Amino acid sequence: MHQYKVIIVDDEPLAREILESHLASLEQFELVASCQNAIEANDVLQRHDIDLMFLDIQMPKITGLEFLKSLSHPPEVIMTTAYADYAVEGFDLNVIDYLMKPISLERLMQATNKFLEKASVSLKGMADEDEFFFVKADKKMIKIHFNDILYIEGLKDYVIIKKQTNRVITLQTMKSLEAKLPSNIFMRIHRSYIVNVNKITAVFGSMVEIQENGKPKNISVGKNYKESLTDLIEANKL
Repeated sequence: MHQYKVIIVDDEPLAREILESHLASLEQFELVASCQNAIEANDVLQRHDIDLMFLDIQMPKITGLEFLKSLSHPPEVIMTTAYADYAVEGFDLNVIDYLMKPISLERLMQATNKFLEKASVSLKGMADEDEFFFVKADKKMIKIHFNDILYIEGLKDYVIIKKQTNRVITLQTMKSLEAKLPSNIFMRIHRSYIVNVNKITAVFGSMVEIQENGKPKNISVGKNYKESLTDLIEANKL
């Protein structure tokens, strides 16, 4: 199951607590931070790849709407407020939904389901073989097609993206790269390895086999990742 990273931005402690409690019951979402103002939230957005932001409109110094307008690449947003007057302007900013406080779990689930529907369409689109992304390496942005990737290996703050013809080394973490990859194509099988499941040619013991340069490349499966691999095999076994 793909898990989406969430932050809450609200200057009211009680409002944050209610949202935190509701989100704790939804397995699809991981709460990364609960912020009391836009300054804190901006710092989190700089350090993490956030999928969804619950954003209060009325906050001191910088309002939620002002903060959202300031972001060049904002995550998906569900706005929250005690005032109904701002709904039209919120939707003009292409937000997912608009929640009136106090927010019930039922109403929150309606909003998050809208997000999940949109995210599902996005993931399916990313799964196409012709889809690609860019990473920074060798002082330039390099285009990489999903279908060209055999596996990805993590080395501290670097990752090696191994393709059939060459490899690309880029400065980022495995966690940040994994969040950008379509989960129906790529699987984390080890703390240091993500594999393209379409390139797996065999599974034996605690190893997966991938053909690299015409030779078998065996990659160990970490004990915390065996269940996901077993589920994949069972789902596709004849």
